[in-house]
Amino acid sequence: MTAPPAPPAPTAWAPLRRRTYRALWLAQFASNIGTWAQTVGAQWFMGDLGGSDFEIALVQAATTLPVFLLVVPSGAVGDVLDRRHVLMAGQAVMLAGSAGLVALAASGYATPVALLALIALMGVGQALSMPSFQAIQPELVPRAEIPQAALLNGVNMNVGRAIGPALGGALIGAAGPGAAFAVNTVSFLGVLLVLGRWRRPSDHRPLGAEGVPTAVRSGARYVRSSPLFARVLVRCVLFVVFGSGLWALLPAIARGPLGLGASGYGALLGCIGAGAIGGAVVVPRLLRRIGKNVLVTVATCAYAVATGAAGLTTSTWVAIPAMLVAGASWIAVLSTLNATAQVLLPAWTRARALAYYQLMFMGGQAFGAVVWGAVAAGSGPRAALLVPAVAMVLVVLVAARLLPLTERQLDISPARLWDAPPEVADATAGPVLVAVSWRVRAPRVAEFVAAMRKVGRSRRRTGATSWGLFRDSEDPELFLETFTVATWREHLRQHLERGTAVDVEVERIARALAVEGPEVRHLLWAAHLDRGRAGDAPDEE
Repeated sequence: MTAPPAPPAPTAWAPLRRRTYRALWLAQFASNIGTWAQTVGAQWFMGDLGGSDFEIALVQAATTLPVFLLVVPSGAVGDVLDRRHVLMAGQAVMLAGSAGLVALAASGYATPVALLALIALMGVGQALSMPSFQAIQPELVPRAEIPQAALLNGVNMNVGRAIGPALGGALIGAAGPGAAFAVNTVSFLGVLLVLGRWRRPSDHRPLGAEGVPTAVRSGARYVRSSPLFARVLVRCVLFVVFGSGLWALLPAIARGPLGLGASGYGALLGCIGAGAIGGAVVVPRLLRRIGKNVLVTVATCAYAVATGAAGLTTSTWVAIPAMLVAGASWIAVLSTLNATAQVLLPAWTRARALAYYQLMFMGGQAFGAVVWGAVAAGSGPRAALLVPAVAMVLVVLVAARLLPLTERQLDISPARLWDAPPEVADATAGPVLVAVSWRVRAPRVAEFVAAMRKVGRSRRRTGATSWGLFRDSEDPELFLETFTVATWREHLRQHLERGTAVDVEVERIARALAVEGPEVRHLLWAAHLDRGRAGDAPDEE
C-alpha cells in the first residue's frame, strides 16, 4: 500500500486566506503607513517649532526609548492577561497620543517638550503592543504557515516604511504636519475594529494569572534555559548590529555620493520595499530546498554585498538593484529568525520570550546605528558601510557553524509533566525543594547524566530557580536530583500549566535509563515556622 502524497507546502500568500489574519494584516499595513507618515510629520513639525538638530533627533529617541525600556514587562503582561485586550489597550494609547498631536498642531501653543511627550506616549503604546502582536501569530495561522506569516509581516513593515514617508511629505506640503498626524490617528481605528471583532478563545489558566514581576522572572529563566531560542537571539543581534549601518547611513549616501534629493531617497526606500515583496515570494521555496541555516547565511552575505555596493558606488543605477537585493535579503533573514523563534516557544511564555527578541532587535539597531554613525563621522559614510559589510560575512560564516538554527519540528503543545503533587494549605509557601532519587546501573551512568542535563534545562524552563544532580559516594548507582522553586504555586504551575510534549519526552528518556523510580519528595522552607512567636529569645552562639 503506497503512502498518501504529502500535502503541498503553503505558498507565500497562504496566511492571507485566514480571515482574521488577513483583516489584521490589512489594518496593520494602514497603521504602518500612518506611523511612518507621522514620523516625517513630527520631525518636520519640530523644525517648524524652532527645534535644534538635537531636538529633531530626539523625535526618533522618544519613539524608541519607551519601547526599549518597557518591552520586557509588556511581554509579561501579554502572557498574564488576555492578549487581545493588551493589544487593544496598546492601540488605544497610541490613538490617544496621535490624536493629541493633531490637537497640538492645531492649537497654536505647541512646544518641543509637548511634542516629545506625546510621541513618547505613543512609544509606550507600541511597547505594550509589540510582544503580544508577535505572540498571537500562531493563534491566527496553522503552525505550517508561521514562516509565511512572518514573511508577510516583514513585507507589511518594509512596504509601509517605503510608502509612509512619501505620503507624509505630500501631506505636509499640502496641509501641514497636522494632516500627517490625522492620517495616523485614523489608521489606529482600523486595527481596533479588527481586534474588537476577533473572538479569541480564553486562555486556560487553572491557577489563575501570574503577577507581572513573577512572569518577568520566569520569562528570563526560560530564555536562559532554552539553547535553541538563545541561538536565535544571538543570530538576530549579530545580523542587526552590522546590518543597521545601511539603514542609518542611506540618507547620507543618497545626499552625498549619489547626489539625490528627497524624492530620490524615497525611491531608494521604495526599492527596498519592492525587494521585500520579491523576497516574500522566493523565501518559502528556498526554505524548503536549503533550510533555515543555509538561507540565513546566504541572505546575510547577499545583504553584505548590497551594503558594500551602496558604499562604493556613485551611480544610481547600481544603487537601485543593490537596494532591491538588500530588501529581499533583510526580510529573508529576519522573517526566518522570527518564525523560528515563534515555533520554539510554548503559548504560556511566548509573549514574554518574544519581548527579548524585540529587545535584541531594537537594541542591536540602536547600537549599530551609533557605532557606524561614529565611524562615518570619522572616516566617511563609505568606510562605515564597507566595514560592517565585510564583518557581516565573516561573522555569519562562523555563526552558521557554531550556532546553527535547528531544522527540527519541536512539539511544544501543552502536556502534563507529573502526577498531582501533595496538597499544601498555603500556596504561597516556599521556597520548595524537590528531591528526586534515581537508581541507574553502572554501564548506563554516562548516558543518564547526559540525559539529565536536558532534564535540568526543562526544570529551569518551567520554573526551577536552581537545579543539581548528585551521586551517592557510598552507593554509586544512586543519584539525587534536586531543584528549587520559588513558591508552591509556582511548582503547581510546573505540574499543570507549563509542561510541553518536549519536556515529557526529555524526562521519558531519563526514566528509561533508570532501574527504578524515580522517588520524589517535596520539602518546604522551614525557617518561617518559628517567626513571630511571643517570647522568642535571640539565637545564642
